[in-house]
Amino acid sequence: QVQLVESGGGLVQAGGSLRLSCAASGRTFSTYATVWFRRAPGKEREFVAGINWSGESTYYAESVKGRFTISRDNAKNTVYLQMNSLKPEDTAVYFCAASQRTSLSNSYYNRREYNYWGQGTQVTVSS
Repeated sequence: QVQLVESGGGLVQAGGSLRLSCAASGRTFSTYATVWFRRAPGKEREFVAGINWSGESTYYAESVKGRFTISRDNAKNTVYLQMNSLKPEDTAVYFCAASQRTSLSNSYYNRREYNYWGQGTQVTVSS
């Protein structure tokens, strides 16, 4: 069993930066592909970024490409999301999730691919 806890959210002005962390319990987490999703007010949960177990492969939504960076430190059982050049439209609750696969599947953008979810952390970007 894996439990995920997100942290690092908050209020930031447009153009600012935040780094989100997803800390996991469970020795097998280091072998799981991990992703970040977000849910903006009134919208469906959407894929943001993903990383395979080793950190060698990463995927990004077009809307965040070039601004966000996903990374992981398996020794610390933690996945990060560095968010730069934040925009008001990035305002959302951000969730991390993990799959028991080592790599992301072709359906990596589908939330049903992931077995484990955190509770989320709020990110608010003011204009």
